[in-house]
Amino acid sequence: MIKLGKLTDYAIAVMVQLSKEGSDAARSAHQLANKTGIPEPTVAKVLKKLTGGKLLESVRGAAGGYRLARDASSLSLCEVIEAMDGPITIVSCVDGVEEACKAEETCPTRGRWDPVNDAIRGALQKITLTEMAAGACRAPYNFIQQEPLQPAAQGEKAG
Repeated sequence: MIKLGKLTDYAIAVMVQLSKEGSDAARSAHQLANKTGIPEPTVAKVLKKLTGGKLLESVRGAAGGYRLARDASSLSLCEVIEAMDGPITIVSCVDGVEEACKAEETCPTRGRWDPVNDAIRGALQKITLTEMAAGACRAPYNFIQQEPLQPAAQGEKAG
């Protein structure tokens, strides 16, 4: 199973909430915690990381807080995920990774995961915060041929 970490999931919820409030709206960690139901210390941690990733701006003053660094329609899920977790990869053996794989020399899939990672990253880049907020995500896999699932033949295991 490919699954986002909890902090990344929370970061997406916070970013979607901010996108619903408009690009000029600055909200405090307390306000965002109340709106999202995420504990305030966790929201504060997420806000700090997203600000470091240049997706949010910190606004000082009485009406201060955090706001989107750009319009929600130009911010993708991919950017949020990468700000929280780093590059999107489904396996650790990809080009540009510092740590060498122990089976690198004999692995039959060596060098073959980059197109898979690129496809997943490309799909996530197509989904914006605006679409997430509206619940109107486009099918992110226009470029991947989708095959209908075939029922298992009698006597075969499904799966």
